[in-house]
Amino acid sequence: MSWWRRLLGGGRSGERSGTEQPAAIPAPPTTEQIVTSVDAVMARATGRAPAAVTARVQRVAETVHEMAPRLDRLGAGSQQAHTVVATATSYLPEAVDAYLRLPRDFADRRVVDRGKTSLMILCDQLDLLGATLDKISDAVSRADAVALVAHGRFLEEKFGTSSGLALPGPSSGGPTPGPAPLEAP
Repeated sequence: MSWWRRLLGGGRSGERSGTEQPAAIPAPPTTEQIVTSVDAVMARATGRAPAAVTARVQRVAETVHEMAPRLDRLGAGSQQAHTVVATATSYLPEAVDAYLRLPRDFADRRVVDRGKTSLMILCDQLDLLGATLDKISDAVSRADAVALVAHGRFLEEKFGTSSGLALPGPSSGGPTPGPAPLEAP
């Protein structure tokens, strides 16, 4: 047996005669698990990290809360969806937890890299995560807005000319007139 098969779980003592079963791929985290992960980070940071950190974690958490239920709009296997999930379940917790393991005085005052303290480095990382999530959120919202505009144009083509109603738009020069008054029979 090769070392590769043993590494993947096919050791000599566990060998089976016949066919091998493929390794199980874990299911992606649910919306609830994603949100729970960022909430747990927020809870760990609150009271233990400076306000500059908790405010940034809160910004990331709020964006994840907004994005998690909308991840399906990004498409299966989307890099953007992966980024949101990885931020909530890996990038954010690892950054904050690494900072929280440091003694406060050391983390907040001792320069550790290129003139920056651990606090400054963490704030930079949280700002980057927040900005990245904001861009992804904007892209999803923009796609939803484009779909809404396209649907409005479809409705205008379908119903606007035959019923005498016109939706406001680039070609209509002004507000849409209200409905015609009903005549008494």
